Amino acid sequence: MLAVTIAAISLVLLGSCSGSSDSPKTSNTVTSQAESSQSPQQPAQPPPPSTVEPVESPVALQISVLEERDHDPKAFTQGLEFDDGRLYESRGRNGESGISEIDPQDGSVLRWTPLADEYFGEGVTVVGDSLIQLTWLAGKAFVYDIESFEVTGSFDYEGQGWGLCFDGVRLVMSDGSSSLTMRDPETFSVVDSVTVRLDGSGVASLNELECVDGKIYANIWRTDTIVEINPATGDVTAVIDASGLLDDAGRAGADVLNGIAYDAASEAFLLTGKLWPSMFVVVFEPS
Repeated sequence: MLAVTIAAISLVLLGSCSGSSDSPKTSNTVTSQAESSQSPQQPAQPPPPSTVEPVESPVALQISVLEERDHDPKAFTQGLEFDDGRLYESRGRNGESGISEIDPQDGSVLRWTPLADEYFGEGVTVVGDSLIQLTWLAGKAFVYDIESFEVTGSFDYEGQGWGLCFDGVRLVMSDGSSSLTMRDPETFSVVDSVTVRLDGSGVASLNELECVDGKIYANIWRTDTIVEINPATGDVTAVIDASGLLDDAGRAGADVLNGIAYDAASEAFLLTGKLWPSMFVVVFEPS
């Protein structure tokens, strides 16, 4: 099953064995006659021990649906986050973007703060008493008071904003590439970065993120695949097949999978997507 899943996301894998910078280079150097006449030749020295960390072998997981719940089919979901029993959603599209608290049982909107039309909302996460919401191309993250839902500040950053999660110490941000950027939650300054790799090749199009118990979960844009990532090495430790959630009727008018929220109380994930009519309570199990 893992081989099938990896094949399904091969279009977003960067590089190959033949093109990898780690591949041995063929030498075109010609030994001169003066060099070849030197004798005796010294015995070849063994190569130094490798300092490259071993790549973790990913496991194949599948989803087990515990419950299907309603979700607003007009919501262009860009981020989903559980915190203390509350569910927050960031919506995208210019003129439709904003941040909301939604009822986790039926998807109804409890609170809503829109963004100005110039901004396209992206990932969202909770840090203490604040919500932080990315924007796609504007290079600006907005900070909201979690109780009043009012904007209390903002951060500027370079590049695109896609997904965002908080691991308890650092913010983790995706930009649609194979890289994850770690940021200081107080200043939003970059403190580290890592390239996400599956079997040695970079995995592009990392989108919505969720930080859970020292792991990072990311959905791969335009696929039904979620990857579990070791943030210390960037290795993909699990590949999760999330296909088949929506039936044919539910897929009519729906866009891609793009919402991952972990509920620590139930130890389950809530999955949804852009313009999806449903969200699903799921657990990940071996295939």
